[in-house]
Amino acid sequence: MRPARSTAAHQTGRLAELVCSNSLKSESESTAPRLLKEELRRLDSLLLAVAEKARVPGGQALTVDRQVFAAEVTAAIEREPRIELRREEVTEIPAGIVIVATGPLTSDALAAAIGRLTGSNRLFFYDSISPIVEADSVDRGVAFWASRYGKSTSGTDDYLNCPLERPGYDRLVDELLHAQAVSAHIPEDDARYFEACLPIEELARRGRDTLRFGPMKPVGLIDPRTGRRPYAAVQLRQENLRADSFNLVGFQNHLKFAEQARILRLIPGLEKAEFLRFGQVHRNTYINAPALVAPTLQLRSRPEVFFAGQISGVEGYVESIATGLMAGVHAATLAEGGQPRSFPRETALGSLCHYVSGANPRHYQPANITFDLLPPLDEASGLRLRHDKPARHAAVCRRALEALEDYRHAHV
Repeated sequence: MRPARSTAAHQTGRLAELVCSNSLKSESESTAPRLLKEELRRLDSLLLAVAEKARVPGGQALTVDRQVFAAEVTAAIEREPRIELRREEVTEIPAGIVIVATGPLTSDALAAAIGRLTGSNRLFFYDSISPIVEADSVDRGVAFWASRYGKSTSGTDDYLNCPLERPGYDRLVDELLHAQAVSAHIPEDDARYFEACLPIEELARRGRDTLRFGPMKPVGLIDPRTGRRPYAAVQLRQENLRADSFNLVGFQNHLKFAEQARILRLIPGLEKAEFLRFGQVHRNTYINAPALVAPTLQLRSRPEVFFAGQISGVEGYVESIATGLMAGVHAATLAEGGQPRSFPRETALGSLCHYVSGANPRHYQPANITFDLLPPLDEASGLRLRHDKPARHAAVCRRALEALEDYRHAHV
């Protein structure tokens, strides 16, 4: 519907605008996020191909220039002759084969229509956006370049690190505990923060050391000025290809803008920081998918309707890309008169759909891809590798990719 109608988080009318982070998560071997991306690459995912073109340094993560990413996706859709792109708000679910992939900020009118269609209540949680600072405003005499333990897929030190000693860390925590927050969009008792994306002030309330064991953990970093590990550290990640801006990794928050400027400038190296965007928290909407959809992402009561992306209850860019691709494959199969077949349970793709369709509907929470979602190895392999986690994860990945190849040759 953008730019005809915008949202509280988006800033442009481009498709695939990334509003929370510019990271598509780990590219490290034998990790669940890497497995999911590898499965998508093997299915010729357009968005993963665009992400490679828009890539910026990000340690062991796939990070992108948001503007380049959105521009490339928009151009690809606009030049595809079989796609008609309409810039208007949809307020009802259309007839026929439909994929509902309305994202975390589904408009109120369409959310109400989804509620009528599914007969279920709307669910909410808050998701967050990290602040972005001008690169030239970071004090390079304090902030130092490093990746944790020197590990990076680009072979370079990809993060600027702002080190804190205990007095500075304690003062930052104190300020966060007493900072002024903005008003919630909906009553607090109707909203739940997503555990993997908590605001920094919420983390501070959970214990004095929570931040330095979370987004401010200093492990694997050595401050060249002291020759030792700092007490805590704030990592800055390159935001775009020009490297003229950085986002504060994991520093999403729900504070007033003036409070953010005051408190974040207490961080060594950011005393004169110029903010291009402050952190925000916005409302996400998702359905109670286990009570409603099949493993093919079809609505059980109306199989020509598919749900994909964050509206279905997956969390994360790549997870949303994955469910969108699967819904597209299944919708195409249905349009050609075939019967959609779910992706193998052994794959990350199939395990995401298994969670979305099979979790406990009474306690449904949005989920990222993790190895916990994939089925365990067979008993013999599991016993043999039970004390070797890297080897066990590598075996799970091999099994997943073999199952995907069998499925791809048979059904895609």
